[in-house]
Amino acid sequence: MNIKTLLDTNRTAIIDEWLRKLQTEVSPSYSSRPEKELILTVTRAMDADYDALVHGNFDKLNQAIDFIGNLRGKAGFTLSEVQKAFELFRTILVPILEKEMTKSEAFKILDRLNHCLAYTIHKFSDQFQQVHEREIKQHAKKLEVTVEERTRELAESERKYRQLVEEIRDGYFIHKQGIIVFANQAFCDMHGYTLDQVIGSNFRVFVAPESLADVERLYEDRTSCNKTESQYAYLRLNSRGEAFPTENKVIVTQYEGEPVVMGICRDITERTEIEKRVREAERFAHIGQLTTSIAHEIRNPLSAAGMSVQDLLKHASLSGNNERRLEIIGKELARVNKIVTEMLDFAKPVKFEFHPESVELLIKSCLDVLEARIREQRVRVVQRMLEPLPELLMDREKMLQALINILLNSLEAIGENGRLEISASMADGNVRIGICDNGPGIAEEDLAYAFDPFFSRKKKGTGLGLANAKKIVEAHGGLIDIRGMPKGTEVTVTLPCPDTVGSERRT
Repeated sequence: MNIKTLLDTNRTAIIDEWLRKLQTEVSPSYSSRPEKELILTVTRAMDADYDALVHGNFDKLNQAIDFIGNLRGKAGFTLSEVQKAFELFRTILVPILEKEMTKSEAFKILDRLNHCLAYTIHKFSDQFQQVHEREIKQHAKKLEVTVEERTRELAESERKYRQLVEEIRDGYFIHKQGIIVFANQAFCDMHGYTLDQVIGSNFRVFVAPESLADVERLYEDRTSCNKTESQYAYLRLNSRGEAFPTENKVIVTQYEGEPVVMGICRDITERTEIEKRVREAERFAHIGQLTTSIAHEIRNPLSAAGMSVQDLLKHASLSGNNERRLEIIGKELARVNKIVTEMLDFAKPVKFEFHPESVELLIKSCLDVLEARIREQRVRVVQRMLEPLPELLMDREKMLQALINILLNSLEAIGENGRLEISASMADGNVRIGICDNGPGIAEEDLAYAFDPFFSRKKKGTGLGLANAKKIVEAHGGLIDIRGMPKGTEVTVTLPCPDTVGSERRT
């Protein structure tokens, strides 16, 4: 499905939801407006976004911004209210994209949608600033009547300007030769400093080290080429040393009679995370297609070879090393067949049947399945069921497979005479299952890749056990985490209780 068809099909639903959210979620100013007026502005904004997304034509969007901006400005709306109203379009459209489009299609449309909304927000910021500048000029002409009147109205104008700047949800700043001379509260909050700490600081203090060279180069290019306006993304640095994706739109202008750089910075962490998840899903889809193709090609000759070995063992007259060699071939073929099965399990789409299940019984079933392996390795198993647990909506067989994969990983790590601890408890309204072993542990640099498909440091590992476990746990709305300890490894599975599980996941 393309974006044109999607928007045409969902036009009425999008407009209705947009109208509802304007009346209930944005602000009292919007809630008090006549419904007829809101329908007019929402329809006009919808048509403008349609032209921009489908045809790449921003003419209607510019007209809608001028019309709505003037309408809201005269009614006393703040810039942040109007920005939030326009951002509702993304809030409504993203779930529709995820539902009705493939990951690849949704990613492309999401990029255009983000560009469209960034353009809209910045245009509104410019328009509000231009409106304010026009007001200042109009006031300046009237203020020439008397010194007293000029002083009073200039003070009022400055108050309005500062109020406007403080109401912007994005960070607003002015720096002169790299030194911050003005900033709004949002800028201070974004970076975790007080206003006194920000004013007089070098702008480089607020840029993460990995982005500093790029930001400085952009600043030098803008100065040397006399560029008056630019927009770029970088990592900002807060007072705790944390870095976050940020977008800056800056302009060279005059402040108190001197050239300065004025800018608006916006946090784009959520947008970046969405794009990252879409790219990851796309990558896994490609891996899945390749894996399925390879696995099917291997399975047919593998089955034939396995059957031939079994037939030879039954009917051929073999003795000594020849029979032993044939048995080794049979075992290795069975091991390869197990690997192929794991590859197919990871690659194929999985259907789930959710029913209320006992966590305690699920853990007991896992240990029953692995009883012989545990006894053979002489592993000491410690169970810590700290409190009665509610039943969870689960696909029992799939979750059993996930936990067994985790337990097998631990058993392979600890070898003989090891210790395995399994716990289950309530945590923040969820059920948390912990599996802890006293094996050699995982290297710190490998932890980030532990759940990636085909990642394994074991000589005979496929790297699909934990990847499949993650896939199953996340399909249950849960989270899986791994961490190293001084001696061993701990894997934690967190599953939502029934009242937090959506009814749409019952099948």
